[in-house]
Amino acid sequence: MFSTGQLIFAGFFVVAFIIVMIFSYRKDIRLHRKYYKGSLYVLIGFIVFILLLFLIKSQLNH
Repeated sequence: MFSTGQLIFAGFFVVAFIIVMIFSYRKDIRLHRKYYKGSLYVLIGFIVFILLLFLIKSQLNH
């Protein structure tokens, strides 16, 4: 489906993208702590909500 060159390029791209994201996050870590305080609770809330939806769906299918 993909050629060897395409797979190598994709691998390098993913690694480079992750490295750039880590460096940019580290650069702005003080701003993230200041402006996005409490965002972890929002993420946990979304995850719990999605898990509840899957639980309700599985219970209704049985």
